[in-house]
Amino acid sequence: MDVSSGRRDTGWLIDELSFAGSENLDATHVARYDAKEDAGPAAEVALLERLGLGRESLVVEFGAGTGQFTVEVAPKCACVVAVDVSAPMLETLRAKVADLGLGNVAVVPAGFLTYEHDRPPADFIYSRLALHHLPDFWKAVALARMRRMLRTGGVLRLWDVIYDFDPPEIERRIGDWCATGGDSPATEWSSSELEDHVRDEHSTFTWLIEPMFERCQLRIVERECSDDGIFARYVLRAG
Repeated sequence: MDVSSGRRDTGWLIDELSFAGSENLDATHVARYDAKEDAGPAAEVALLERLGLGRESLVVEFGAGTGQFTVEVAPKCACVVAVDVSAPMLETLRAKVADLGLGNVAVVPAGFLTYEHDRPPADFIYSRLALHHLPDFWKAVALARMRRMLRTGGVLRLWDVIYDFDPPEIERRIGDWCATGGDSPATEWSSSELEDHVRDEHSTFTWLIEPMFERCQLRIVERECSDDGIFARYVLRAG
C-alpha cells in the first residue's frame, strides 16, 4: 500500500470506520453533539488568521464532525476540505453548509489514512479531537500523510486528548478527569463517557506524540497543555 495516496492495495491497512467510536456513528449522539461540545471555532479561526490564514488559503480539516470549525473558517478562506468517516456527522455537516450557502466547502467521506489530496498543497490542516481514534502506529502514518499534504511552511493545528503526565500519575489524573463528568447527557459528557474514552480509544502521551512530530518534519511552534494534563494543543509547521 502507498500510505501517501491512501490506496488500499494490501490487507494490512485498518478500517478507520471501525476505530471511529460507536457514539460518533450514532445519529442520536450526533444530534446532540453541538450542545455537548463547543469547539470554540471563532477563537480557532482567529488563531489561524494570526498564523497567516487569508482569502487565498486552502484548508483541510480531518475529523470535521458536525462542522463547527468548517462553517466558521469557510468565509475566511478560498476552500475548505472537510473530511470525516462518520455518515451521520457528514449528514449534519452537509446540512449546515447548504443552509449557510457555503460554496467553497468540499465534504469528503474519508479518514486520516484514506483521504486522497488531489488539490494544491494545503496551507492549513486542522484537526480537533479526532487523531486519538487511531492507535499510535497509525497516528504516525497519519501525521506523515498530513505533512505531505502541507506546503513547506504550512500549519497543522492539532488539539486533542493527549496526556501530559508521567505513568505514576495515571490513576490520579485519569480518576480526577472521569470524576468531572456531568449528569445531563444531552449537554454534558458523563463520567461513564469519559471512562469509555480512556478504555476504548487511543489517546497517547505528549512525550510519545511529540517525537512523532519531529520524525514527520512537523516543528512545534506553539504548545499548550491543560492544567489537568488531559488536553494538548499544538501549532506545528511543516519543515
